[in-house]
Amino acid sequence: MERMQGEGEVDLEQPSPLTDKEKMMIQDSWRKVFQNCDDVGVTILVRLFVNFPSSKQYFSQFKNIEEPEELERCAQLRKHAHRIMDAINTLVESLDDSEKVASVLKVVGKAHALRHKVEPVYFKILSGVILEVLGEEFPNVVTPDVAAAWTKLLATVYCSITAIYEELGWTKLSTTTG
Repeated sequence: MERMQGEGEVDLEQPSPLTDKEKMMIQDSWRKVFQNCDDVGVTILVRLFVNFPSSKQYFSQFKNIEEPEELERCAQLRKHAHRIMDAINTLVESLDDSEKVASVLKVVGKAHALRHKVEPVYFKILSGVILEVLGEEFPNVVTPDVAAAWTKLLATVYCSITAIYEELGWTKLSTTTG
């Protein structure tokens, strides 16, 4: 495994590339998930905001909404959930095109670092929420092997995003230990 240094505080291990079998498992499972993309996306974001309320600070439109039911009905949240699901869909459809994947991640990374000023750790947190929701909502689809493939993909996404943040000179890649 290739190791990447993050500001001397964190070691990010770049996962090995996805195998053809892992790509196929991700794509097959995603087809079933994407049929309900809006509902799944909303579930993911509501879970993120309920379990990690600090993540709402980046969303002026709904950062003060406390009730999960109200979050679910919020048009801006639904719109952002749809954008997230579309981005994941593009990644999943492009697993055999590393340039396309890199391009999508660069756009997402740059926007979140420069425009939205989102701490990169939230990509790691979101990855965990995505895995949790997919496992709960699609237990017959997201088997342990499929979950392992998704874990590897999302770890790769996180490593790529943090590398983009570093290239942009982002200095808060982790909380300082001390």
